[in-house]
Order: sequence, then C-alpha cells, then structure tokens
Amino acid sequence: MGTAQSKDKMHCTRYVDGKGPLSVEQQVEKDLEGRYGTQLVGDQPEGEMTLQHERKSLPGYPKDDTIKINFAFADGIQTEKHPRPGEKYHGLKTVTFLPQNIKGAAVVRLLEKAFQQKLLFTVATDSSGEEAVVPTDIPLKTSCDESGPESLRYPDPDYLTKVVKLLKDKGIK
Repeated sequence: MGTAQSKDKMHCTRYVDGKGPLSVEQQVEKDLEGRYGTQLVGDQPEGEMTLQHERKSLPGYPKDDTIKINFAFADGIQTEKHPRPGEKYHGLKTVTFLPQNIKGAAVVRLLEKAFQQKLLFTVATDSSGEEAVVPTDIPLKTSCDESGPESLRYPDPDYLTKVVKLLKDKGIK
C-alpha cells in the first residue's frame, strides 16, 4: 500500500501562505480605499446637482435648446480623503451647459452617475491659494455663449465625445 496525501492539506496551505482569497477584513479595507463593488468612488464632498431646461441654443447647436446643470456645494470641513483633514474648505456654485439633443441627454445621464460616484469635484487648493471645491479632470462648459476661455465655452464640436470617453475611462457607461 502506498501513502495517501490529502488534497485538502495542500489546499489549506494556500491560506497559510497568504495566497488564498482575501479575508472579509481585507475585502472591506479594499472597498474603503476607493472602490464600491466595481465602481470607482471619488472624494467629492456632499453637494447638489439640479437640471434646468432653457429655451435658447448654444453656439454650434442652433436647433437645440439647452440643458443647464447647477452644482452647489456648501462650505465644509475636509475629511480623511482630502488634502488637509479637519481643515475648512470653501464651497462652490457652478453650472455647466449641454445641448438638449440625444448626445447631450446621454452625457447628462453619465454626469449624473459620475456625480453620484463623487467623481466630478474634489477639494484642492484653488487659484487663490485657498482650499476649495474644484472640478476634477472632467471638463465642464461653464459658459453658454462665446465669451470666456475657449476650454469653458462653446462652440466645441468634440466636447460631448470627449466627456463620454473620459467618463468611460472612469468606468461610467
């Protein structure tokens, strides 16, 4: 007779060697480090996003009305996810404009998801050197006419496609 070895013993050594599945504690810690399930979660402070319909067109979209998205963040105290936990930051009220068409409506839905996942804004040092709520790397068109910096206004024929791609890169579809 030969000797018998248990396959279970070999299976158990995976756990002893740290090569088994993550423990419950490790799974929770991993989720707290920026993922909720498979969704990326940012550090955006609590805020509000509201939609409005405006009966005017944006440059480059003469046949479409406008969707105006309002964002509002109150002043607050930074959390452990921000640069200076426990310190104050200034809130923000800003808007973005989109054409009211099929592509614009799709981008609104994606922006809503990104807002819910806290990916559109963060707390950082603003241009005046103060800690404040600022937009992340997702560009927002904050001018509904042809005034202001080119990156913040219309016309911009590639804007909607660019936003969709950037959001997709963050897992928002």
